[in-house]
Amino acid sequence: MSETQELTFAKRLKEQTATIHDSVDNLVMSVEPFTNKENYIKFLKLQSVFHKAVDHIYKDPELNKAIPELEYMARYDAVTQDLADLGDKPYEYGKPLPHETGNKAIGWLYCAEGSNLGAAFLFKHAQKLDYNGEHGARHLAPHPNGRGKHWRAFVEHLNALGLSPEAEAEAIQGAKDAFAFYKVVLRETFGLPEGAEAPEGFVPHRH
Repeated sequence: MSETQELTFAKRLKEQTATIHDSVDNLVMSVEPFTNKENYIKFLKLQSVFHKAVDHIYKDPELNKAIPELEYMARYDAVTQDLADLGDKPYEYGKPLPHETGNKAIGWLYCAEGSNLGAAFLFKHAQKLDYNGEHGARHLAPHPNGRGKHWRAFVEHLNALGLSPEAEAEAIQGAKDAFAFYKVVLRETFGLPEGAEAPEGFVPHRH
């Protein structure tokens, strides 16, 4: 058995999206979303578009049978509340939002839930601007069970979906599409040129 076959579905997702995932992280930090309130609001507007695009996936009845309480993990409402805290509203995205279904939707869900695991350092930065889980940074706050424990439980449910290799491939493509969409919206909300990436050699400061 090859090493690739031995990897769990979640590990294959991580491995095959690592490059684009890193490019997203670097692009986010290169626009300095936590430098001031104005940049942070742009970041929240970006988040509002992405979480609106995945909100229906969290509400999907079939996925809620496979992943208990999935609907309560959605964070679109929390992002809109964060924007309201700062006296603003969700970003009006000018094009039809992606509305992924089926196996590709699982990839989008993986991105959305993974972003909560990775939000620990974003939450720390937001707190330096005096935003927290009750005001301005609700959607970045950790899950009540803790980020790590919640993520491990989510991964177990993902791996238990029992997807065929073809279905897994679709989910992985969905995750890549989700990351790519996030970058498109980021460039728009922060006024970057089309196709822009983080500057060459950029190393994000995460602490």
